[in-house]
Amino acid sequence: KQWYQRRVRGSHNLSQEYDFLPLTFCLPSEWKNFKRYWDETGHKQKWIIKPPASARGIGIKVVHKINQIPRKRSIIIQRYLANPFLINGRKFDLRLYVYVSSYDPLVVYLYDNGLVRFASSKYSYSSKSFSNRFVHLTNYSVNKNNTDYIRNADESGTESHKWY
Repeated sequence: KQWYQRRVRGSHNLSQEYDFLPLTFCLPSEWKNFKRYWDETGHKQKWIIKPPASARGIGIKVVHKINQIPRKRSIIIQRYLANPFLINGRKFDLRLYVYVSSYDPLVVYLYDNGLVRFASSKYSYSSKSFSNRFVHLTNYSVNKNNTDYIRNADESGTESHKWY
């Protein structure tokens, strides 16, 4: 987040290229700023809570009421994207692997192979779906427990919920 604030927000040329990043707050240290935003517009929005230093989807949830947000525990809270890019009606994430050999000048190598992970249930922005982790999370450790999860037959398959 600090890199984004220093590099992107400070540069008019890059700010529009990185405009897809959701509004993010680190709580509890940014509680006052978050609460001010909530009071102005936040109560009309959905938010996603993520604990720091966690993995496998542990502690992630979508919320829409202020009383669902911890006040004292360290969390990252982001405005939840209402209209995300979807593939076959499902949320996805991309894992791209890079090697940064220098920062000044910036030299980055992108590995040819990557990974795409999918939610195992079709996306819905309905409040009724917010507790369904199979709709909103793409973590393998979450989705492997869904009876609709499709495992890879081989690494070249594109019918499963994980593409290589």
